[in-house]
Amino acid sequence: MKVAIVANSSWYLANFRLNLIERLKQSGCQVLAISPVDRHVGRLSACGVRHAEWVMNAASRRPWEELRAVRHLGGLLRDFGADVVFSYTPKANIYTGLALRGEGRTFVPNVSGLGYAFVKRNPLAWLVKRLYRRSFGDARRVFFQNETDLGMFVHAGLVTPGLTRRLPGSGVDLSRFTQMPLPLEQRRVLLFVGRLLLDKGVADLVEAARRLVARRDAFEVRLLGPMGGDHPNAVPRTQIEAWVREGLVAYLGETDDVRPAMAQADVVVLPSVYREGVPRSLLEASAMGRPSITYDMPGCRDAVQDGETGWVCRAGDVDHLTYAIRSMIDSTGDQLRAMGEEARRKMEREFDEEIVLRAYLEVVDELSQRKPNAA
Repeated sequence: MKVAIVANSSWYLANFRLNLIERLKQSGCQVLAISPVDRHVGRLSACGVRHAEWVMNAASRRPWEELRAVRHLGGLLRDFGADVVFSYTPKANIYTGLALRGEGRTFVPNVSGLGYAFVKRNPLAWLVKRLYRRSFGDARRVFFQNETDLGMFVHAGLVTPGLTRRLPGSGVDLSRFTQMPLPLEQRRVLLFVGRLLLDKGVADLVEAARRLVARRDAFEVRLLGPMGGDHPNAVPRTQIEAWVREGLVAYLGETDDVRPAMAQADVVVLPSVYREGVPRSLLEASAMGRPSITYDMPGCRDAVQDGETGWVCRAGDVDHLTYAIRSMIDSTGDQLRAMGEEARRKMEREFDEEIVLRAYLEVVDELSQRKPNAA
């Protein structure tokens, strides 16, 4: 059985899909990872993953360039002879579906959030929805990471209800993200993990920290993640540097392994209004026994139980975010430990990555039963 896995970056595949690739290989599948090339291709190669470069610009909106990307992807899938194609991220989902129209291959996209273009009320959003409807027309199954997105797609007629299934985000590897004791030093450490985008709530977090300037000796905000690059909502590097000079944040840069930074944090904060699937940073933090502070947004609220495993604030409400951070600072060590322990239990109950891996292997098994001689 030949399985292709498509995403908009090698970074995504290396960070979120290596366990799936390994499990597919163990089951006897030939696996090809397809994405644009970035520095994380080396991580895929080091893990023995076969990779094909897809010439696609994730930020481009030029029609002819996009058409070339669809055709190039279709050629890669045909050359490989893919029996099953799993896709991730908005543009990769749409372009994979378009490239596979009429091909007769098993196509299973994963809607891991709706992305920037989908949620805007403009001609681009209208076009994106039409493209989703067309590209998902031949899908064998469509995985969603939260019920809100699933409901929106069904209500808009973008997907056939009987083909949908909700997964617990990307899941979290509980053997890799193990529970760690909270540091609980004199200054509480708040950690933001993710791309430095306005939609991810970086500016809201900094504003809340500024409002708590009188308590500055009681907490520290750390930012971990890549700059936003050419994303339309990227926080400029100059702004990050200004916040650092002002003493509002410490910028840790980016890393391939977030566990050391999370181990040194008392709480993870993600005040995101971006249409997430289920944010991996919240799952990983919870698995390590960290309470979280987040906004009441699809995906985010799936990962955090307000008052039990952290704080869920009204979306975009910096006053409420400030209140939550103050409450965290004023919480006792025992209260934070209890939240972290319940967060870990929630991950074990609901977000174990094994649930996700089994769902993908079921697709392969179903096809294998129809094609008993498939390699």
